[in-house]
Amino acid sequence: MAGELVLVTGGTGFIGAHCIIQLLNAGYMVRTTVRNLAREEDVRTMIRQGGVEPGERLEFVAADLTSDAGWPEAVAGCAYVLHVASPFPPAIPQHEDELIIPAREGALRVLRAARDAGVKRVVLTSSYAAIGYGQKPKNRPNTEEDWTDPNGDDVRAYVKSKTLAEKAAWDFIAREGGALELSVVNPVGVFGPVLGPDYSTSILLVQRLMDGALPGCPRLYFGCVDVRDVAGMHIACMTNPAAKGERFLALAGEFLSVAQIARMLKRTMGPAAKRVPTMELPDFMVRLAAMRDPAVQQILPELGKRKNGSNEKARRVLGWTFRSNEECITATAQSLVELGLLKDSQKKAA
Repeated sequence: MAGELVLVTGGTGFIGAHCIIQLLNAGYMVRTTVRNLAREEDVRTMIRQGGVEPGERLEFVAADLTSDAGWPEAVAGCAYVLHVASPFPPAIPQHEDELIIPAREGALRVLRAARDAGVKRVVLTSSYAAIGYGQKPKNRPNTEEDWTDPNGDDVRAYVKSKTLAEKAAWDFIAREGGALELSVVNPVGVFGPVLGPDYSTSILLVQRLMDGALPGCPRLYFGCVDVRDVAGMHIACMTNPAAKGERFLALAGEFLSVAQIARMLKRTMGPAAKRVPTMELPDFMVRLAAMRDPAVQQILPELGKRKNGSNEKARRVLGWTFRSNEECITATAQSLVELGLLKDSQKKAA
């Protein structure tokens, strides 16, 4: 019900900021957590970039996933919680626990505080990472019935962290959740309009393609979804009775190769995409690059692996209509150009 107070964890993040924008547009009061209150103006700037003046309808609380401090204050008086915050570094951590512990323990902290404060429902941002990895190849798209095997050969720290955090959340609700309800959104790669220099790691792909930072396209395949759809699904899951106890894959359509994304950018962005490479790179060249770039190491297990997923449940249960792959990729590139976050635009700004 509009006017109610909603907590969004991780307001500095790409998905978190878009959730705040849509909640404010829908008439809700919003509180958001940041690790440091010095980031308040950064968040307000992103919200304004999204077309909303937050004013006094947006308030801030300092809270960190690794500490109990601040969470009781964060959830006090809230009807709902969107738990969006989760660690996602661009490089591989020294030890997987650097990701797993804050993701899992952070989710449990938020759920415990929400239960104790009488929150109606928590919507958790999980990931396709908790659905489509560590398994034998299937002759069908992945669905919400599937779970990543955290002990699978190809499962890296980020994938494991999302899987274990979501499993811990469902276990908490089953064992000690009381009246608290849980719904989960599992996005694939999140693209769409960037609101500032803080954006998801998946956006780096489009940025690097547009900047010509990649010599070619690695043989990678992944799903795309527009951040506006991800945020909208969070709000639908918050209020739709049918979403209670359910998880929902968020994806626009068929998984794409990097080469398909590159050709899409060439087609829709005109001269701005002049640096975008369209040649597919042999795997051995990507492996050589990984020796120098830790960020490239993360993609090695996925080279040449074709996955797919189904958005049928979100369409059927939530009545959701997704923006197309082309729309969300193009919106990403357009926003990077508009905000001066590409090499050419930075030179012009200077």
